[in-house]
Amino acid sequence: MVLTPTLSLYVARGFLGATLLTLAALTGLVALFDFIELLRRAATRPDVDFSIPIEIAALRIPFVALQILPFAILLGGILAFWRLSRSSELVVARAAGVSAWGFLTGPVLVALLLGAAAATGLSPLSSALFARAERLDQSVLRGSGGLTTLAGGRLWLRQADRQLDPAGVAIIAGRPVGAAAAAPGQARFELQEVSVWRLSGGDRPLQRIEAPRARLTAGRWVIEDATVFAAGRAAAPAGRIELPTELTPGRIEDSFASPETLGFWSLPGFIAVLEQAGFSAVRHRIQFHSLLSLPLLSVAMALLAAGFSMRQARRGGVAQMLGAGVAAGFALFVVDRVSNEFGEAGSLPVILAAWAPTVAGLLLSLSLLLHLEDG
Repeated sequence: MVLTPTLSLYVARGFLGATLLTLAALTGLVALFDFIELLRRAATRPDVDFSIPIEIAALRIPFVALQILPFAILLGGILAFWRLSRSSELVVARAAGVSAWGFLTGPVLVALLLGAAAATGLSPLSSALFARAERLDQSVLRGSGGLTTLAGGRLWLRQADRQLDPAGVAIIAGRPVGAAAAAPGQARFELQEVSVWRLSGGDRPLQRIEAPRARLTAGRWVIEDATVFAAGRAAAPAGRIELPTELTPGRIEDSFASPETLGFWSLPGFIAVLEQAGFSAVRHRIQFHSLLSLPLLSVAMALLAAGFSMRQARRGGVAQMLGAGVAAGFALFVVDRVSNEFGEAGSLPVILAAWAPTVAGLLLSLSLLLHLEDG
């Protein structure tokens, strides 16, 4: 295999330009349709200003770009390689002894870097802006009360509780009040009409606490005027109880939000907190592994684009090959979504659900290139 840095740089530059152009066009198109839908919903609420749909649509743009990136790499790669093939530049390169593996080095590295940058850099930004857009959408356009819409206005939480049992858990129920009802991400978080069930590791009841109010502070719940009911004992007098916790207002809000509102660097710690509290973190694990596999998926899309677009124009059937490439990429995208749904439902292991479509796409693209180049 002959490696030519100048040719690789030239092909990589064209590939990057076509990919970024495609990404901008697709993101703009999806954002436009999203903005139209937001305008339609805002039209039913006379009190909503025109700037609200604009702000929500703008906040969602990085998230849309992150979701569209693999498909943009596919379409941008098809466009870039088709131009090289139509201008016979690939024919000249092959006549000079450069194989497909030689001039694909640059595009593959570009796709790998784009996927890595999107997963580690764009993901935290998009998740933060997407979470803000969802809060704005919920409070203004949907008019819902956020967490207060759950279970008739009562919020149910579960956390580790090692005071009475090393493997114990505590289940906390109450009505969010004040800042907690509308924006639980604020520093102050309070519940009223509070009930706390403290259980052993074997789910044996140890204690029940009833209180009119509980306040979440740094590292603990402060429960005022609490009445304690222990198994086989009379109710203890009302008093103040402090219950250690690893929950924060932000983590409480995130636990009810979609995994897309958490960035790449925040997901591992939040998964650990969820599992320690006894909650299922399957959706968050799938989201984390999907971000981990994004660089490899980007490489698979770039190779797939090369395999379906490097056919010489004089051989005919170029339109059919390009159409087949778009269809194959779309099919891979759909399989990836379906696989994630099966993983969230528990029908597939998390690793298999997140990585199988990516590995299958990579093997498919490599097989196609081997057939075209060496077959």
